[in-house]
Amino acid sequence: MNVPLFPLNSIVLPGGRIPLQLFEPRYIDMLTRCLKEDRGFVVVMLREGLETAKEAAFYDIGTYVRIIDFQQLDNGLLGITVEGEGKVSVVRSWQESDGLNLGDVERLMDEASCEVPERYLELPAVLKALFRHPVIRDLDMEVDYSDARDVGWRLTELLPLDSREKQQLVELQDPIERLSRLHALLEALEEG
Repeated sequence: MNVPLFPLNSIVLPGGRIPLQLFEPRYIDMLTRCLKEDRGFVVVMLREGLETAKEAAFYDIGTYVRIIDFQQLDNGLLGITVEGEGKVSVVRSWQESDGLNLGDVERLMDEASCEVPERYLELPAVLKALFRHPVIRDLDMEVDYSDARDVGWRLTELLPLDSREKQQLVELQDPIERLSRLHALLEALEEG
């Protein structure tokens, strides 16, 4: 599958939503094509560089997203909300003359759904607390607090973690291993 790549300093995972502001011509053109062709694009985490830079290095595991909403923002920019559909691997990437990154991607196998183990039951409570924040609540995401995948994915998106740590969590295919790492990271944050 050949799709546009959108390097960001943040991530989105399957079922997650993220608001974006578009102002660069390359991304407004991308949005127009995606809407016209009823297709999405891939959000990848920046490894080096800035979101607005023409040259940027990014990780090769990201998430295929679909545009679920768009509107003109008060600041005059175009705002969109995207929702993650599935994790993908970027097999090959290149840059168009306008600076838009494109890539051939392969969808990764869906992670198995499983219950949150008893030893990690405080993680859904942390997630529920995060979902009380108005900005997160306004994204209107559905979460199964008993599903290890959902809890791990949403915490990976929302916790204030280093970008390398986030990317390592994105690349995991085992929901229980992700919860284990999140649990350890939260303990480290608490210890300060």
